[in-house]
Amino acid sequence: MHDNVPPFGKSPRPSGKMTREDRLKAALKANMARRKAQAKARSAGQAVPDGTDSDTGAGPHSTE
Repeated sequence: MHDNVPPFGKSPRPSGKMTREDRLKAALKANMARRKAQAKARSAGQAVPDGTDSDTGAGPHSTE
């Protein structure tokens, strides 16, 4: 009946196009690298331009 349809969750990945999982993996890797650099800079006592106020934790779009 449906011999050429793969089972649920087993769809073939499109070649040449990033899948959602690949995009998420790349974003997570970039985020972790940025966080690691921020932590390293903080431990060295340098200011880190991450968009938040370190005293209040308020972000750039905060109403405080």
